[in-house]
Amino acid sequence: MSPQDFRERLARTFEDRRLSRGERQDLQKVLAGLAPDSDRRALRHFAFELARSVPAEPGTGLVLDWLEDVVKALDSVEPPGRSDPTSEAYFSPGEDCLGAIIRLMQDARRKADVCVFTITDDRITNSLLEAHRRGVAFRVITDNDKAFDEGSDVDRIRRASVPLRVDRTRFHMHHKFAVIDDQWLLTGSYNWTRGASRDNQENLIVTSDPRLIAAYKSAFERLWADLS
Repeated sequence: MSPQDFRERLARTFEDRRLSRGERQDLQKVLAGLAPDSDRRALRHFAFELARSVPAEPGTGLVLDWLEDVVKALDSVEPPGRSDPTSEAYFSPGEDCLGAIIRLMQDARRKADVCVFTITDDRITNSLLEAHRRGVAFRVITDNDKAFDEGSDVDRIRRASVPLRVDRTRFHMHHKFAVIDDQWLLTGSYNWTRGASRDNQENLIVTSDPRLIAAYKSAFERLWADLS
């Protein structure tokens, strides 16, 4: 059921100014299929709009009771797949960090924003381009000082028609993070290079913490806009 269908159903429950047990259960079943938090915020806003549409009258108390019941229904159902945040730490040398990055690329379904200082490890680039070919919408930000190094995969990524922006300031775009499907964040010191896997002491954190994901998404969007 779409959010619009839900709005229509919600409006019908408002006709008698009460949310019956059956209506509440019905709404909760529908809500269980609405994953994005933005959908829930929009529906909550719509419920308040309905309540505000009623002028002050003797039945105003019933309207407020209905609104309270609707908000409780909205807040009582967890979005599908939502659970306590999961976080894992990986370290190099060794292939633990590399393996985590590749697994996330392979599991990506809709989109991925990548913001890394340098990309020279063909194993990561291959998994990125494979995901791109199956329809994952990538955006890549990198630094100009490393984009043209020997072994850099930046030109290969650009030739594959992946949207890519380069920091050309005299300073460094030194981030190493990616946000996958708005559900996973990977970040840490780990450079996307073979040397990082083979030789360096590096770290990588993978987390589903929504607060951290939101912060990194905002940072990516600001950079993307600044480098346009």
